[in-house]
Amino acid sequence: MLAKRIIPCLDVKDGRVVKGINFLGLKDVGDAVELGRRYALEGADELVYLDISATLEGRKTFAELVSRVAEAVNIPFTVGGGIRSLDDASRLLDAGADKITLNSAAIARPELIGEIAAKYGRQFVVVAIDAKSGPDGRWQATTHGGNKPSDKELFSWAREAEERGAGEILFTSMDHDGTRNGYPCEVYAALSDSLGIPVIASGGAGSVADIAAVLTEGKADAALAASIFHYGQYTVAEVKRQLAETGIPVRL
Repeated sequence: MLAKRIIPCLDVKDGRVVKGINFLGLKDVGDAVELGRRYALEGADELVYLDISATLEGRKTFAELVSRVAEAVNIPFTVGGGIRSLDDASRLLDAGADKITLNSAAIARPELIGEIAAKYGRQFVVVAIDAKSGPDGRWQATTHGGNKPSDKELFSWAREAEERGAGEILFTSMDHDGTRNGYPCEVYAALSDSLGIPVIASGGAGSVADIAAVLTEGKADAALAASIFHYGQYTVAEVKRQLAETGIPVRL
């Protein structure tokens, strides 16, 4: 059985890591490079950096940050936020990122997934889906940091993204993000069953038990978490040790 991955997520604004609840109320939690280095030393399998500074100047600063992260950490890391073209992706991959993640731009122009996959390979392309559950139980994908509803539905959009060349799907439940109340495991299980590529679970980690549940019941290939690491509730090493003790395969 393949080892399950534990991936700290770092939302970056103006070079600093921030965290909120349900995508709102952002608070500064530390330096982006130093936190990344710490998580790598603790045994993180990968890192995800998301640029939430929307301006052109913010994207320039983010590319410079990616170069510094590449020098500081020795594990793979994915970057996203504001990638709207093949050139945007190339700039970040050339700066040292191992993968890029697409969200709003992929919904606006799905062909972008294939364009990047054709040049770099599908293993470089992660499609992120921020979705929320409606009263009818339908999971609606959103854009612009969760601020705008789209016409895409979680499951059909994930399948389309795979067909267009995505190598992984990163699904964040907006209903659970930052709440530390656990992941919607049944939704992750259904999503994993419907796809042939890895699913990364994001949104709701409050304990090792939550992570264990989404990796087993939820069938996710990896768990993304932020709050529990940023605020010192757990180290990455502690999470992986406890997962291993329950029989979940992880790299120690």
